[in-house]
Amino acid sequence: MEKVAEILAEAASEVVVPRFRALSAGEVMEKAPGEVVTVADREAEVIIARRLRELLPVPVVGEEAVAADPELANALLSEPAVWLVDPVDGTANFIAGRPDFAVMASLVRSGQTVASWIWQPVSGTAYAAELGAGAWRDGERLTRRPATGTPGDWRGFIKGRFLAPADQRRLRANAAAFGRVAAGRSAAGVEYPDIAEGEQEFILYNRTLPWDHAPGSLLVSEAGGVSARLDGSPYRPDPPGGEDGLLVACDPETWEQTRAILLRPAA
Repeated sequence: MEKVAEILAEAASEVVVPRFRALSAGEVMEKAPGEVVTVADREAEVIIARRLRELLPVPVVGEEAVAADPELANALLSEPAVWLVDPVDGTANFIAGRPDFAVMASLVRSGQTVASWIWQPVSGTAYAAELGAGAWRDGERLTRRPATGTPGDWRGFIKGRFLAPADQRRLRANAAAFGRVAAGRSAAGVEYPDIAEGEQEFILYNRTLPWDHAPGSLLVSEAGGVSARLDGSPYRPDPPGGEDGLLVACDPETWEQTRAILLRPAA
């Protein structure tokens, strides 16, 4: 567990942090319509992938490698073990000079996330989780207490950018039942720790790319929370284009209540 954390921190120190608030115009590219990437993303992924394979020689499914060759993501379905890598989660924040970004990795065995790591370079905060063993922040055990009060006291994020307009309107109307709902922090590697640390009670995600959600889902689950599909099935990292929709909450009862409120039919 410690070695992977070191790999992420070292890669960030080598090629990510030196470019924070120092990117030139030629170091930011569009990899798909509306999707940006930087030289820091690409260089960090190469470094992390090489070092992870030295640690455990199994396929690496990295966000940038999959952008170039989508078939690589099928290793999540066909291989007994796979590394997942998000070299800069929150790239838009990174480009804009905002500190909400992270470097993340997960180990997936037989389709289930068994270990995960999140490194937040600006704050120097490390999160890690191991299936059945717990979740940690900088080596301290994380245990998320259940939500208190009523839904009117709860805080959450709703990430509905890719939903149809009618579904977005329904969610906005239903979200009025909660105390405070925001659009999120544009980085799963910051949003999931917010749940584990007690800053938020729930997050609803629409799109669930595996490198974004495997690390935080395990962190929240091992801290006592829930990360599940909207039908209640536990989250498993699927290749892009698979099932979408994911609700994350600080405890099972909060998950159930939040789901019931958010999915109410439009009036």
